[in-house]
Amino acid sequence: MKAPEFHTYRLPNGIRGIHRCVKSRVAHCALIVNAGSRDELPDEYGLAHFTEHALFKGTARRRAWQVNCRLENLGGELNAFTTKEDTTVHATTLRGDFAKAVELIADVVFHSTYPARELEREKEVIADEINTYKDSPADLIYDTFEDMLFEDSELGHNILGRKRSVARFDGDAIRRFTGRTYATDRMVFASIGDLTPKRVEETVVRHFGGLPAAMRRDARHTPETKGSFERTVVKHTHQTHCIIGSRVGGIDDPQRLPTALLVNLLGGPSANSLLNVVLRERHGLSYNIESSYTPYTDCGIVATYFSCDHGNTEQCVELVGEQMRRLRTETLTPRRLAMAKKQFIAQLAISMESNEGYMLGTGKSFLLHEEVDTMEQVYAKIEAITAVQLAEAAEEVFRVDSKLIYR
Repeated sequence: MKAPEFHTYRLPNGIRGIHRCVKSRVAHCALIVNAGSRDELPDEYGLAHFTEHALFKGTARRRAWQVNCRLENLGGELNAFTTKEDTTVHATTLRGDFAKAVELIADVVFHSTYPARELEREKEVIADEINTYKDSPADLIYDTFEDMLFEDSELGHNILGRKRSVARFDGDAIRRFTGRTYATDRMVFASIGDLTPKRVEETVVRHFGGLPAAMRRDARHTPETKGSFERTVVKHTHQTHCIIGSRVGGIDDPQRLPTALLVNLLGGPSANSLLNVVLRERHGLSYNIESSYTPYTDCGIVATYFSCDHGNTEQCVELVGEQMRRLRTETLTPRRLAMAKKQFIAQLAISMESNEGYMLGTGKSFLLHEEVDTMEQVYAKIEAITAVQLAEAAEEVFRVDSKLIYR
């Protein structure tokens, strides 16, 4: 009988675990916490990201340099990232150092002391990160568009926050935020490597099992639907940067996979995506053209971004709209549909060749749904998508609701 692909378990304090055994000398692990920037109060914007940085600044048993050197001296690494809905602390080591990685993650997440001197130094680092981000209109326009689409909601502010807000944060602010949001019932420990499930679970229990249980009390609120908008912002950039898009369904929406397939067909990473062929290859109007689907738990965004010379903006907007209209009004032929599915499946398979990426994806899925589809199950669902389903999704997804232009 074939062994299950994933081993799952739950600690008495509510922390869940998921492990996948693969043949490799390298092991990856991560603690995924269901707390991100959408969980900040209005006077806390940027605090989730600041907290992520602060976790590395010293614990009850380690100074900042000891945290940084613990795995690096062994050739491994410790890192973290923050999104709008979660914070992840992850490590990569040789298989034999797995227990050290688990212990270190537990130490920084649950025993950090947030030394004032270290926090002040880190504020300068984050200020530089914010400045770098502002110098990149291609990055900035995405957040501005999302802020406008979700205005006056939990999702309507960027992850980094503002420099003046970050300057006010201290250890007490972090403790209030983590005390409210870092609940054990909203955490998953994910791992992948050539390690037996028994060894993994025993290691996680040793370092996380003694922590007190904590349940999240506050609930998230789905953003209200806003009206469409068209806005041009003068940035004095060398090129025009433009985003066209709309709000769509989130992770649990039945149209999620058809939407992802459509977006990949329209402006995915392949050279033969519709927009790449039309705007770049056929007309030579844009070097950067892409479409993306960002699903959150309760809603999502489909957006198409391009940059071009100022004089070509209107032509590019017209060509993007034309390709969207075609997908809404022209049914894909069986051959074209089969090709689109095959391409999408192959891209997913290639992306899953990264054990770390696979681990993070399965951990997030387990965090949200208490279950994980195998890649074979995902491929089967994509293969089952019909032309009718795509047409229905296109009618919803490719409404050109809103547009933002940087000039």
